Amino acid sequence: MSHMNELKASRRAFLALAAGGLATAAAVRPARAQAVQTSARIVIIGAGAAGTALVNRLVRRLEGADITILDPSAEHLYQPGLSLVAAGLKPASYTQSRTTDWLPAGITLVPEAAAAIDPITKVVDTSGGQSLSYDFLIVAPGLVLDHDAIEGFSLDMVGTNGIGALYAGPQYAAKTWEAASRFAEEGGAGVFTRPATEMKCAGAPLKHTFLIEDIATRTAGAGKHEMHYAANNNSLFGVPIVSEKVRMLFEDRGINPHYSHVLKAVDAGRKIATFDTPDGDTEMAYDYLHVIPPQRAPDVIRQSGLSWADKWTDQGWVEVDQHTLRHLRYPDIFALGDVAGVPKGKTAASVKWQVPVVEDHLIAAIEGRDASLIYEGYTSCPLITRVGRAMLIEFDYNNNLTPSFPGVIAPLEELWISWLMKEVALKATYNAMLRGKA
Repeated sequence: MSHMNELKASRRAFLALAAGGLATAAAVRPARAQAVQTSARIVIIGAGAAGTALVNRLVRRLEGADITILDPSAEHLYQPGLSLVAAGLKPASYTQSRTTDWLPAGITLVPEAAAAIDPITKVVDTSGGQSLSYDFLIVAPGLVLDHDAIEGFSLDMVGTNGIGALYAGPQYAAKTWEAASRFAEEGGAGVFTRPATEMKCAGAPLKHTFLIEDIATRTAGAGKHEMHYAANNNSLFGVPIVSEKVRMLFEDRGINPHYSHVLKAVDAGRKIATFDTPDGDTEMAYDYLHVIPPQRAPDVIRQSGLSWADKWTDQGWVEVDQHTLRHLRYPDIFALGDVAGVPKGKTAASVKWQVPVVEDHLIAAIEGRDASLIYEGYTSCPLITRVGRAMLIEFDYNNNLTPSFPGVIAPLEELWISWLMKEVALKATYNAMLRGKA
């Protein structure tokens, strides 16, 4: 089986697992490669989805490697579940587990953050004062939610005065549901936002909008709510055909799009949101406001010289080749997940297809040979449109739809099976990914 066919088979296996097809997933998984003998020192920054999935694969591929993973958080967060928590469909605990639950034996966990990275001397300094030398560095610390960029907003507002912010974490997602459920019961104007920066799971703002509209209509009845969606540019989704489908659904359900409206300030006392628009500042009154802040690379990345110098300069994503995820100036460094400076790829599904590519190139570098796998920008978004319905959107760097089950699951149809993948089975798939087994 060629490397490209292996990736396609793995993608089908991943989604088959999400649909409950465990046997199918096992049947198409490529055979395990023989372990490589090495004394390489490998440092992984971040024990989120990307870092954890990679380290579990590396311990099976490498014999004798010195592998260290850094992460200050004792809690692992299942981020795809936050939208379900914020709609009252899952408890906050659904998204929470211990970081150590997912890490393999035989590695070193440093429960600290990376404080500095020197790509010349190949040293990572930690927040606790350690200095870790490396031969290869994997940068996967996730991203930072820049709530301070929104004037007048703070996280202690979430759950009160009609304000939600599901991205901020499990407890805030639960508080978001408190505010959203009051809105659903009482009616009024709902305003849903999306930042102008790159962001994790760009479908999440739409999911929350669709879910709360559906729940509100079922709760208080049609005509009790005004729904407004503030898009950051002139489209509703980065893939044009999907954007048009969302526009049609918005029209059918009375959700009003406001293009090129970027949230800049909140007056919680007056319940007024201020947006930056091409025509100047515009105010919108709300009874429920969902805040998604700008998102950026952590400071340690931006201060290390690893960021792009001519792209995303306000955000600091790591400068990597979009197909290999290898740093363009420091070939012993790779970036994975949210922090990688690629045109697409800030979802758990993206991580699933990025990790084998980095594994392949890292092991090839250790063996002194060329690697062959490439990442083509694959992203999967189970775009929830109602409780019980979703569209399984899969696409690549070129905005081509790349369905794993053509003729079986239509990507632009609202289907129960697509909802099932998101609400029921996706977590099992995610867990298998963390273990390096999907």
